[in-house]
Amino acid sequence: MVEGTGYRRFLRPLAAGLSLSAVYVAVVAIPLDAAAGSGLTAAETSAWIFAVWGLPAVLTIILTIRYRQPIPITGNIFILIFVLSLGGELSWSELVGATVVAGAFVLLLGLTGLTHRLAQLLPSPIVYGLLAGAILDPLLSESITSLGASTLLVGSTFLAYFLSAAFLGQRVPALLSALVVGVIVALVSSEMGPAPDLAWPQVTLTAPDFTFEALVTATPVLVIFITLQANAPSLVYLRSQDFDPPERALSFVSGAGTMLGSAFGPMGVSLSLPASALVAGPDAGGHEGRHWAAHIAAGASVLVALSAGFAIQLLEFIPEALLDAVVGLAALTILTRALAEVTRGPLILGPVVAFAVAVSELQLLGLGRFFWAILFGVGVSLLLERKQWSEIEVAPTKPG
Repeated sequence: MVEGTGYRRFLRPLAAGLSLSAVYVAVVAIPLDAAAGSGLTAAETSAWIFAVWGLPAVLTIILTIRYRQPIPITGNIFILIFVLSLGGELSWSELVGATVVAGAFVLLLGLTGLTHRLAQLLPSPIVYGLLAGAILDPLLSESITSLGASTLLVGSTFLAYFLSAAFLGQRVPALLSALVVGVIVALVSSEMGPAPDLAWPQVTLTAPDFTFEALVTATPVLVIFITLQANAPSLVYLRSQDFDPPERALSFVSGAGTMLGSAFGPMGVSLSLPASALVAGPDAGGHEGRHWAAHIAAGASVLVALSAGFAIQLLEFIPEALLDAVVGLAALTILTRALAEVTRGPLILGPVVAFAVAVSELQLLGLGRFFWAILFGVGVSLLLERKQWSEIEVAPTKPG
């Protein structure tokens, strides 16, 4: 059968869109775990989930219709993981303030074309070193520790993840397989709480708190994640698939969307390379029909957003050990990517120093470990890796 005709014209975009939808559902565990550890109210948690899943979905639909090509805007999962790691060091309102300012910087960088300059001032390998340290302690370590306390539940969740990754590949997201098996084991072992009731989202705003510590600790990292970790490589991939994504419009959407969405909770609005590969790659069918995959995934994300009132009740329904396990597995994937960036060069020593400081419990001059991770990482690379610094390649971009 000819590519792009008959049943494949519909089924392949449908399959790609549903695969991304499954990822969207599985990663709801991240804000739920953050809410449990940060003492968020039901309204704050509901508003956060509503914004992180709802706003990017609406932007995806608008941009995909406007440009008739798959443009998967997401609530950046790297930022969700990073926010989760900062829960014990910055208040909720401080995190909101940091992401609002990050959105303003993204908007400014996109409008002025200074993204490349940012990459020269703060190389992404150093930021990835910081991220790797943030993930390792406490996110990944807590999930491993929970294996001792809830061996059957956590062990089966881990096993399901790795078996799914080994035998199902990308056909079924391994994180979803892990969550489903974990819920089944928890039900069988009577570890689940009371069943949740259907409820509409509670949408409440959080006033930002612009503190110096939050702005120097979190904002630079957030800007890097949105511009260099997410948007730049995604644009390159979309162009490699013969699409013509509007770079300037996407910079505006990322910056303004991050500022707007952060009123409901800390978030980053950006493209996503894994999402782009799913809905814009060859597996999503014929070139002219791949935009339907983006619509399907966005529709599922809207449903998650509208279920935010139901989702917050899962904190009492799902055992905390299962949430820790699923978040740890999501963090494991990101840790793998981060360590690959740290070790692939040309900078090595600076990123490793940033990683080591981020793992520590350093508090100096009123500033926490993530600020010093950036400062020490950049300082070491400037002092000992100046030649390698000049060799850093930045993904090519073009105005649009």
